[in-house]
Amino acid sequence: MFKFTRLGWFKRKRFFSFLIISAIISSFLFINPNTVSAASGGRIGGGSFQAPSSPRSQNYGGYGGNNFRGYGSGYRGGGIGFPFLLPVFGFGGGGIFGFLILMSIVGVIVNSFKNSSSFSNSSNNSIVSKSANPSKVSLIQFQIGLLASAKEIQVNLRDLAASSNTSTSSGLQRVLQDTTLSLLRKPELWVYSNIETGSVPYASAESTFNRISIIERSKLTAELTSNYSGQISTSTNTESNPGESDSTNEYIAITILVATKNDLKLQNSASSELITDALRVLGSISSNDLIALEVIWQPDGEGETLREEELIIQYPNLKHL
Repeated sequence: MFKFTRLGWFKRKRFFSFLIISAIISSFLFINPNTVSAASGGRIGGGSFQAPSSPRSQNYGGYGGNNFRGYGSGYRGGGIGFPFLLPVFGFGGGGIFGFLILMSIVGVIVNSFKNSSSFSNSSNNSIVSKSANPSKVSLIQFQIGLLASAKEIQVNLRDLAASSNTSTSSGLQRVLQDTTLSLLRKPELWVYSNIETGSVPYASAESTFNRISIIERSKLTAELTSNYSGQISTSTNTESNPGESDSTNEYIAITILVATKNDLKLQNSASSELITDALRVLGSISSNDLIALEVIWQPDGEGETLREEELIIQYPNLKHL
């Protein structure tokens, strides 16, 4: 009777989790991000995602001899309860950014429920240790809309792209520090901002980071200035070359995407004080803790413009200061 009841409980648990996850995925199917690009832009970045050393496996004698693994082991492990989803909604995770963070965690949960079927085959009352801290990565997306008079910042970014060694962690840390310093020195030019953060398992961090990067890069008609992982290039196949934007240009949009070992949860609020604090925190990330970085900006081409309505369409989560 005990085995029958336990097996039935696991079946109901797996069915319930399937319904919940299906509902979450369905709720995002209607998201249709606007991909109409307003202008070309530039990109600086790089990084290296290396899996941490695997935690020591422990066998508690039950579960058919299977070892317990935390989600730091990637999609192969289990041991995550469904409530792990809830923190995603508790701090900055709106829009597509939040969706991708959520899906990376859902992937881990789905696999944990797959492995839970092995529990039903156990006849031993075993205890699984929950003391091991899983390895995870914090992803931060900082976006800011500046008045077009911030041309000096555009020039600084082009200079960084031309001179930075983005193939090393120290070079990336310099890019991050110089970019945040350029913004901190021009607070009078801040108009819009958005800060989103989330933590994902280490094994899924690179793919999540790349997906967010692709979404942001797709907002550009072209990348006229690029320095990624030590590869420097300037586009010569487009109608525009890197240079000063048109005199009628209204805004400059900058996105800073960071992956770090630090557990950072920056507040998302339309406040100059919080933006200042966020920039200081980002700029102080050490090279040892910085895993990956991308700085993306637009416009970057001669005679190009980014008007307010285009800025809002491209970056719908921006908040006016």
